[in-house]
Amino acid sequence: MISFRTHVVTLVALMLVLAAGVALGGGPLSEAGRGTLSSAPTAPGEQETAGTADFGDAFARTSADRLYAGGLDTHPVTLLTLPGAPEGIISGIATDVEQAGGTITATYAAQPALVDANEKSLVDTLGSQLMTQLGGDVVDEGAPTYERIGQLLGTAIASTEPTGAPVQDGTTAIRQSLSGAELVTGPEGEPKRAPLVLVVLGDGVDGDVLAGLLAGLAARSVGVVAVGDTGGGADDLAGLRTSPLAEAVTTVDGAERDLGRVTSVLALIRALKTPGGSFGASGSDGAVPVG
Repeated sequence: MISFRTHVVTLVALMLVLAAGVALGGGPLSEAGRGTLSSAPTAPGEQETAGTADFGDAFARTSADRLYAGGLDTHPVTLLTLPGAPEGIISGIATDVEQAGGTITATYAAQPALVDANEKSLVDTLGSQLMTQLGGDVVDEGAPTYERIGQLLGTAIASTEPTGAPVQDGTTAIRQSLSGAELVTGPEGEPKRAPLVLVVLGDGVDGDVLAGLLAGLAARSVGVVAVGDTGGGADDLAGLRTSPLAEAVTTVDGAERDLGRVTSVLALIRALKTPGGSFGASGSDGAVPVG
């Protein structure tokens, strides 16, 4: 387990190499540690940790352009929020995706019924109906309930083409069916399907439900990155990281801070070529996916 302080120190060391030329004695970093970017505990026994965390946030913000290096240029991103996903994380990462040269093609909101194990019969019935209606290889034969609905959702909002793809036969039907059943809501029109899916976790979801949904999405996209904060999303991330899904879905914790949001976008860039990986303050594969 990597502590938050180790996360900060590791990221700063990497950034010093990649962001050569940034002056630490002046400019935005001269305010690091004064709590100007993120609130943090300031009790006497915690002041050192708070200062280190704020310094990491300041460094991440100042060095983000150099780290991103336009890595999402021509690679759009679809945003999927789970119930209770923090608005600050959603808006913050969306801004950083644009800073990295990408675009958010659309934002979809999973509704409580989609991830409520008590609503499994609804999810199963709709998935079966769509599989029968669409035929072909839209869904893998024998896929369980939540992996099947994940594949259908992936077909509707994601693409295995690195630059994304327009809607295809069946896409509109899936979107309308998911919305009509109050499982997933999205924007009007026919937004492009993106190669990358960023999933923002929220209040906590049954582990089997979440794993099935993300496995289905991963099968129909170039890459999936699941991010959460150190509160409600922490347990979900911990479960994903100890499951076989860890090889297919990238996870990032601590996304409520600038440091975590920069790490999340770097994870999206990495996911274009390398699936899976666990990053952030508690990530087992390193503090940040650089290189």
